Amino acid sequence: MDVYEAIARRRDVRSEFSGALIDENRLWRVLEAAHAAPSVGNTQPWDFVVIQDRTVLSRFAEHVAGCRADFARSLPGDRAATFGPIVVEGIEQAGTGVVVTYQSARGGAHVLGRHTIDATGRLSVGLAIQNLWLAATAEGLGVGWVSFYREDFLRDLIGVPESMDVVAWLCLGPVTGLQTVPDLERFGWRTRRPLADAVHREGFR
Repeated sequence: MDVYEAIARRRDVRSEFSGALIDENRLWRVLEAAHAAPSVGNTQPWDFVVIQDRTVLSRFAEHVAGCRADFARSLPGDRAATFGPIVVEGIEQAGTGVVVTYQSARGGAHVLGRHTIDATGRLSVGLAIQNLWLAATAEGLGVGWVSFYREDFLRDLIGVPESMDVVAWLCLGPVTGLQTVPDLERFGWRTRRPLADAVHREGFR
């Protein structure tokens, strides 16, 4: 598929993982796509930790379930009812986790392009994640970004050095299909803004 089709079909996958394990060829193709992303100063400040150990997946899934429950308890009644049916993780079902990290020190003390806007380093990692996601979609794979976790727990679980930040746990695996409408829209959590509301010409008006 072309890039526009991949963008349109891409979904944050939770319930559609088939349970089959991704094959090594496709795994390396999507990681190669991620690694080909642009980065500030060509620092390539990311690393990808591939997790397929079922014990580790299970421990992380249990932790995420607890964080999800904490969030649910913090919601007012109407939002809690809307949130209830929304699945927020497919960790064990996907069978593969890709933990993406950011190392700000990579590239040394003088990173070309990061002198005045330090966030460009972390934004570079976001570009790598988007590349991975679009490549996975083109490969017939699903990706789910898990954000219900405590960074210290995940750092300890997989041994991420203190010099690196954890940016994302991505569930990655074959899917039975992709939803035509994103889950958060489908379940009534939030609708997408019209493009016209987001575009401003010649200034922020």
